[in-house]
Amino acid sequence: MMLDEPKVGKHYPGGLSDLRAWFPDDGACLDYLDWLRWPDGFACPHCGSGVAWRLADGRYSCGGCKRRVSVTAGTIFHGTRTPLTVWFEAAWLMMTSKSGTSALNLHRVLGLGSYQTSWAMLHRYRDVMVVPAREKLSGAVEMDETFIGGVKPGKRGRGAAGKVLVVGAIERAPQGRRGFGRARLAIIASAKSDTLREFITANIAPGSIVISDALSSYPNALAGPDYEHDPINIKRSGLQAHQLLPGVHQLFSLSKRWLEGTHQGAVEGDHLQSYLDEFIFRFNRRTARQRGLLFLRLLERAVEAKPIRYLDIVANPRPADRPHRPPGPRSWPGTLAVDPLDRPWRTAK
Repeated sequence: MMLDEPKVGKHYPGGLSDLRAWFPDDGACLDYLDWLRWPDGFACPHCGSGVAWRLADGRYSCGGCKRRVSVTAGTIFHGTRTPLTVWFEAAWLMMTSKSGTSALNLHRVLGLGSYQTSWAMLHRYRDVMVVPAREKLSGAVEMDETFIGGVKPGKRGRGAAGKVLVVGAIERAPQGRRGFGRARLAIIASAKSDTLREFITANIAPGSIVISDALSSYPNALAGPDYEHDPINIKRSGLQAHQLLPGVHQLFSLSKRWLEGTHQGAVEGDHLQSYLDEFIFRFNRRTARQRGLLFLRLLERAVEAKPIRYLDIVANPRPADRPHRPPGPRSWPGTLAVDPLDRPWRTAK
């Protein structure tokens, strides 16, 4: 259950110092997840009973079905061997910076056991960022398509090969106001009418005005009384597309800059949608005064979501060119809850 009016300093930490003070160890992290998952008290996910006893290891013993229930069972943290302090730090780095963080940076900064651990952790967070029942875009909505991918020879434009076609939509601010509203980005197979219609009905509310270029697919995609279409013939106008459709082109520019900057353009097409979902999650909350609020919203969805297996998030679980795992036992990341040291630089030789 999501909090209606969460307050900084009471429901979520306001800064990095608060984060460290609130969650000094894994027990505090577990209690926070407990509070988010069962704000009105324990409810057994198996039988629904509210009667339970807390065990020494942090689990509950259900008074109804007699099962032992972990706070993290049935969430994206299910069965994790990564300490919760590491999960929380990753969520904070991912949400509080406008540029987010990459798996490689997380691997280096938090000292994780492997790059695979940090990559899977971030993807599990990304997979819970889209809520199926989220509110659709409304009002005047700009819409266009772009290609995301490296520079490759061959045909340019909508028929280019070897790149991923992405459709975007963004709300224009009401008349008399500046800026733009919420947005959506999605990978599409083609710019045909049926494909565009599917995106429109899934993301734009009926009664909205869709502003697009003069692509022939749009009239059929917007046929019917549900939407008003305002096409702009960019070629005849003598202006550039980004001048006539500034919002959606700014959205494309920012997302591409983020992919090239934070992730060094190393995002595979098979996983691109997850990265676009992360970008949109932060973009639609860019006006939040407290960045810690995004941290709270992410963890709220993390405890509501079902467990996500590694095989569910990786596109190619066993590629032929994967190098062999290095010999020796695999190391698991340690908790960030450690004892403070008394000025070790003073005793260094």
